[in-house]
Amino acid sequence: MPEELIVQHCAPTLAGIKAGSLFTCPCESEPSMCEDIRSLNKRLVPKGIRVLPLRYWDDRVLLYVFRPTSLERALSDEMASEILKRSGYQCSSCNNCIVNLVKKMKTCDEFPHEIGLFLGYPPEDVSGFMENKACGYKCVGCWKVYGDEKAARQTFARFKKCTEVYCSLWEKGRDIEGLTVAS
Repeated sequence: MPEELIVQHCAPTLAGIKAGSLFTCPCESEPSMCEDIRSLNKRLVPKGIRVLPLRYWDDRVLLYVFRPTSLERALSDEMASEILKRSGYQCSSCNNCIVNLVKKMKTCDEFPHEIGLFLGYPPEDVSGFMENKACGYKCVGCWKVYGDEKAARQTFARFKKCTEVYCSLWEKGRDIEGLTVAS
């Protein structure tokens, strides 16, 4: 797995300013990807990061890179918890929510829009997206905003700057462990 893709798509998560990131990665075979993920997790778990395949298809895999401690905080929000319960999740623990998400990714034809909560998006924006069927938003950046537009724009700018800095450091030879902030 090209680690450069993780840096390009997950810099804010590596930096500790975002709960999770999601991206599609080329995949020659599921067994070799699983081995790559195991190897990467051995290096990143001590820093508070986990990599999880959510779905394989054809020659690609959808990878979820996340910080369990940040995710637990995000999912414990009252509104986030209510969205998950309405979406059929067993919310007894963060791990149960992840297991439910993986099951949904593998069995449902529709994309589970509550995934925004697993990426650390504001619950009011996730709820607004689901209720308005992706229409009527205030602005678009990393996600569609239905709540606090000013705060979202500031967050989008932070994420963009972080990604630029991380990609530059990667190009200068910094490895993924060196780019990952320990939690």
